[in-house]
Amino acid sequence: MEKQVEVQDLTVWYGPRKVLEGISLYVNRGEILGIIGPSNSGKTTVLKCVNRTLELIPHARMEGCVLIGGDDVKAIGDVYALRRRVGMVFPLPVGLPMSIYDNVTFAPRMAGIHSRILLDEIVERSLRQAALWDEVKDRLDLLGTRLSGGQQQRLTIARALSHSPEILCLDEFSIAVDPVTTMRIEDVLVDLKKEITIILVTNLVQQARRLADRVAFINNGRLIEFDSTDVIFGEHPQEKMTFDYVRGHFG
Repeated sequence: MEKQVEVQDLTVWYGPRKVLEGISLYVNRGEILGIIGPSNSGKTTVLKCVNRTLELIPHARMEGCVLIGGDDVKAIGDVYALRRRVGMVFPLPVGLPMSIYDNVTFAPRMAGIHSRILLDEIVERSLRQAALWDEVKDRLDLLGTRLSGGQQQRLTIARALSHSPEILCLDEFSIAVDPVTTMRIEDVLVDLKKEITIILVTNLVQQARRLADRVAFINNGRLIEFDSTDVIFGEHPQEKMTFDYVRGHFG
């Protein structure tokens, strides 16, 4: 299978503090990679390296390599083009203070798309992919911030999908939504992986077990184990720490 994202010997510092050390992992096209581990273990930092938002953090630096479709992200001259290839969904839903329609078309318009026909198509496609279309199709002029928390989270997913990314990164998307909405979004992700490679950071171990094809377990900035979901959650992962973590003995 084709490796869509490769992380090779990634080490990251925030000032003098080392937050990741020697991380190597990958995810194939059309798969979901689950990244699990205790809070503050460095999981989100991996995502920041994939779409180069690490550069927005003062005094942060990285060594190693992140490849997307074989391209070294550090060598991509247009960082905005990179971020169109890598959609990002943050933990708390942030509906922009504008209409649902304008929320979804914000990025395409910034990229130079102004045809109403094309924008209408993008809105419907993105909202359908995020399982939100049927709920909002008759009120696209409603402020995005007026939606419920679960709807706003799906709106942020639709916004991330509006520029047809190759990769979708989700950072703890279920923190701010109820269990029913969480399960609905999980169903969305299972459908999306037919078209988009997904990297999912989650503190919910069972969520990774349900969704991921491969799992990376990170603790204190180190990759403890990286393998198929069946191995990580089976009776015989390679590391005892993995066994203990996925069974809730710590974390």
